[in-house]
Amino acid sequence: MKFKQLAAYFQKLENTAKRLEMTDILAELFTNLDPVEKEKIDEIIYLTQGQLLPSFRNIEFGISEKLIHRAIVQATGGISNDIEAMVHQLGDYGLVAEKVCLDHLEVLSISQVYANLEKLAEFSGDGSVARKIEFLADLLKNASPLEAKYIIRIILGKLRLGVGDPTVLDSLSLAYNQDKLLRPDLERAYNLCSDLGLVAKILFTKGISSIIDFKVMVGCPIRVALAARLSGPEEIIEKIGTCAVEEKYDGFRCQVHKMGNKVQIFSRNLENTTHMFPEIIQGTLDQIKESNVIFEGEALAYDPATGQCLPFQTTVQRKRKHGIESIREKFPLKIFVFDLLYADKDLTQYAFSQRRQIMSELIKKGKVLELSPVEEVKTAQRLTEIFEDAIAQGREGIVAKRLDGEYKAGGRNFNWIKLKQSYSDNLNDTIDCVIIGYFFGKGLRAAFGIGSLLAAVYDPTVGRFKTIAKIGTGLSDDELVRFKETLDKIKINFMPKNVESLIVPDVWVDPLYVVEVQADEITQSPVHTCGKDSKDDTGYALRFPRTVGFIRIDKAAKDATTVEEIKQMFNLQGRK
Repeated sequence: MKFKQLAAYFQKLENTAKRLEMTDILAELFTNLDPVEKEKIDEIIYLTQGQLLPSFRNIEFGISEKLIHRAIVQATGGISNDIEAMVHQLGDYGLVAEKVCLDHLEVLSISQVYANLEKLAEFSGDGSVARKIEFLADLLKNASPLEAKYIIRIILGKLRLGVGDPTVLDSLSLAYNQDKLLRPDLERAYNLCSDLGLVAKILFTKGISSIIDFKVMVGCPIRVALAARLSGPEEIIEKIGTCAVEEKYDGFRCQVHKMGNKVQIFSRNLENTTHMFPEIIQGTLDQIKESNVIFEGEALAYDPATGQCLPFQTTVQRKRKHGIESIREKFPLKIFVFDLLYADKDLTQYAFSQRRQIMSELIKKGKVLELSPVEEVKTAQRLTEIFEDAIAQGREGIVAKRLDGEYKAGGRNFNWIKLKQSYSDNLNDTIDCVIIGYFFGKGLRAAFGIGSLLAAVYDPTVGRFKTIAKIGTGLSDDELVRFKETLDKIKINFMPKNVESLIVPDVWVDPLYVVEVQADEITQSPVHTCGKDSKDDTGYALRFPRTVGFIRIDKAAKDATTVEEIKQMFNLQGRK
C-alpha cells in the first residue's frame, strides 16, 4: 500500500468524530492490506498513533516548528515570510505543507516513509540539525500535498486523528473476524505488552490462538493493575473476605524490568524513567540474582539522616532529566516492592499469595529494595486499626488485596481495593481530572487571561474524555499565570476529537495534563458528559471543585479518574 492511500484514510478519520465510523474506516484499511503488508501492520498502527514505536520506547524526532519551517522553505523554494504568514493564517504547519507542496509522479510506499522517518529520528550529534532539515526537505520534495500534511503532523506529534486504543482494538477484531468479539482477547494481550503494533502483527501473522496464549515479555511494560473503591472496612471484608493489607504510599509507582545485567524502569503511565533512578537500577542488580524479573513498587525519597520517608512534594523533585546525581545525594530513594509479575515465567495469573511468597524469596536484603509490609486481615476491626495507623503515619491510606486474586493488567476490579479516606456524605477523596480547556475569567482574573479550567475524566471503554467540572477555586495568582503559560503551548482551535463536551470554553487545549481536584460531593448534572450516554441521560458533576496543587507531572491523561470510578464514588456517598 502506498503512503498516499494511508494518508487518504487519515483524511477520512480526520473528517469524522463518530467512533463507529472511525472503527469501520480502520477496519477497511486493515482488511485491504495484502499478506506482505500485514507482516508490517505494526508500522501502520504506529503511524496511525502518530509515532514510530510504542511511546515507552522514547523515540523522539527532536524537530521543532522552527526547523519544520526551514525544511518546508527548502523543499518548495518558498519565501520564509510567505510561509510564516500562512502559518499565522492556518495555525498548522501540516496544512501549510499541504498548500505549498506539489504532486509528484513518484509514489512513496508506507515502508519508504516509515524508514525515512526512522532515519530522521536517528540523526544526532554535531551537524545533526542541518542534516535533519536537508533530509526532511528531500522527503517533502517527493511527497504529495496530502502526504506532506500528515508527515509534518506525525513529526510534530500533532496528528490528532482522535483514534483511541479501544477503537484500534475493535477495528482489528472487525478486520480479522468480521465482528468485535475478539476485543477482550486483543485487549488482554495489549495490557500485557502495551504495544498495539505488536498485538496487530501477531494477530495477522500468527493468528488469534497466539493472542490467546500471549505471555508477558520482559522489556515491554505491563499496563498497571488498578484498585477499586469501597466505602469502608466492613464492605471490604464482606466483598473479599480475608485479605492482604498494605499501606498506600504516595510516591512514584515504578515497574522494574531486569534482563540479565540490564534494568529498565517504567512509570505508571509507561514512560521510560530508567535514567532518573540510578539507585533503583543498582539496588535491583544487587538484591535480585535471577536473570529475568518484573516487579512493581512505590519509590519514595527519604531523609538520609533519619531514614524517614518524605512527602510526595519532595519525592517529585526526583523526576528530572538533568542534575540527577546532585538531587540523588540530597534525596535518595528506596522502593517498597508490592508485587511480582515475572520471575523467569509469567506470574500474572498466579494468586497474589503465591506471588508474594515468591517475591519474599526472590528479593535479598539491601538498602534500596524493601518488601512492602503486609498483614493478612480477617476482620473489619483489624482493617480499621491498620488504616488509622497508616493515616497517622502520613500515608495515603491502605490497599486490601484478594489472596487468590490474579494480577489484572490494565484493569480495575475488586482484586485490589483502596481505602484512602472513609467515604461519608462529603467526598473526601480527590479526583484526578484532565484539563481540556479554560475560560478567560472576569473581574480581577481578567488581567491574568485565565479564570477557570474545564476538566474531564476518562472513559477507557471508548477512549474519550468527558467533562465533569468547571474549576475556578484553589488557584493562586501564581498558579493562574503558570497554567496559562503551560496551556497556551497546547491550545487548539477546536474541540479535541477524543473529548465529549456540551460546554464550550474560551480556549480548547489538547487533553494532556492532569490536576488533582477536591470537591464536596458528586452530583447529577444535565450539562456534563461524564456518565451521560444519550440525550436523555443525566451526567455527573463535582460540587464546589477546587484544585489541589499544580499539574501532576507523574500522571498521564489516561491515568485520570475514570467515568466508572465516578459512578462508584457517587453510589458510595451517604452510605453511612
